[in-house]
Amino acid sequence: MKPAQVVALTLLSVVAIGAQVLRLGKCPQPAVQANFDANRYIGKWYEIHKLPTSFQKGQCATANYTLLSPGVIEVLNTELLDNGTVNAIVGSAKVKNPAEPSKLEVSFNNSPPGPYWVLSTDYDGHSLVYGCTDYGLFRVELSWILSRKPTLSKETLEKLQGILYSVGVSVENMVPTNQDETYCSPVNQ
Repeated sequence: MKPAQVVALTLLSVVAIGAQVLRLGKCPQPAVQANFDANRYIGKWYEIHKLPTSFQKGQCATANYTLLSPGVIEVLNTELLDNGTVNAIVGSAKVKNPAEPSKLEVSFNNSPPGPYWVLSTDYDGHSLVYGCTDYGLFRVELSWILSRKPTLSKETLEKLQGILYSVGVSVENMVPTNQDETYCSPVNQ
């Protein structure tokens, strides 16, 4: 197979999995949250900004984490679709290596696990999550900026975007998530 054919096949396979942020090059290996404590991380988080994905189509997105056992977290993601329907999906996040507890793998509905790395959290206010998967010459990146409240200060948002920018993530591609209290009331009941 010629190199051009390999690239074409790689692109087709990436498009087939619904990739949204496709970049040339291998995944970076950013520093992750030191001494990550899953017990302090559990609970409800509001999505503030994200890199676009094909699997999240709504607004008012939240994630609720419940510790099932050491190294295993139940994930309940909820969002409000444009037609007013509340969409929810349950999955699990598992620590791949106990020596690196902030590097988890998450899966939903028997999907292959994907990386969920906590790059930064203060547990009470913000969390910065990054995931990246290599596909040949390309990589697919995912990232979420989360908050314990439906809002996050501009200073904290810029700090977290700076962390992503420092490892080569195109923060200009991130989109805000609507967390307006009235609009999101169907999700927050």
